[in-house]
Amino acid sequence: MGRLYLVRHSQASFLSQNYDQLSALGETQAHNLGTYLARRGMVFDRVYTGPAHRHAQTARIASQAYRAIGRRFPGAAVSPEFDEFQGDAVLAQSLPPLLARDPRIRDLHDAMQAAGDEIQKRAVFQRLFEAVISMWVNGKLPLQNVESWQEFCDRVHRGLARIFADSGKSASIAVFTSGGPIGVAVQRALHLSPQDTLQIMWMSRNSSYSEFLFSRDRFTLSSFNSHPHLDEDSLLTYR
Repeated sequence: MGRLYLVRHSQASFLSQNYDQLSALGETQAHNLGTYLARRGMVFDRVYTGPAHRHAQTARIASQAYRAIGRRFPGAAVSPEFDEFQGDAVLAQSLPPLLARDPRIRDLHDAMQAAGDEIQKRAVFQRLFEAVISMWVNGKLPLQNVESWQEFCDRVHRGLARIFADSGKSASIAVFTSGGPIGVAVQRALHLSPQDTLQIMWMSRNSSYSEFLFSRDRFTLSSFNSHPHLDEDSLLTYR
């Protein structure tokens, strides 16, 4: 059996001008991840990243931790199929009409604007984001030039299929990506509904990893959302 490790990127710079950049905490998470995996003797035959900077940055910092203790870490190839779904575009296009007609969305938006600190603002934003994305997944938001939920899932499956086709039967592969593609992989392994898949996506911790076993006709979840390298509460984040 081959082994596939899907790694969620470390904490990015939420509420900043450039979200697609690891925060200082995110850099620590990525370093701890690399050190933990290297000390366990985990060796990868190939490494991929999604196209986002936060994906590549997480992989780069983890690789530096490997090399610092003399372990080999392959150069990472970019795989566009493992990009996150277009959540920002969904929100930007759907929020104005939703604010005009949906009291629940309007209340959440107002609460986010009135939040007294960043922690409260993150929490309210997540509730707002989950509500809008849930409607998008259910096909209730007619959007222009935005990838649909099904198109997103199909894209991730193409990426998985390419990895399987290019890998030997005992290969060990790491992919640094986002919570969405990880959720789609879990959906594939466990045959989840779209809404159950969303719940899995929201649970994924920054810099956690999930392990899958694969062969020509099998794809099985071995572990989900593992984060033993995040051994302090201050290191545990979702955004």
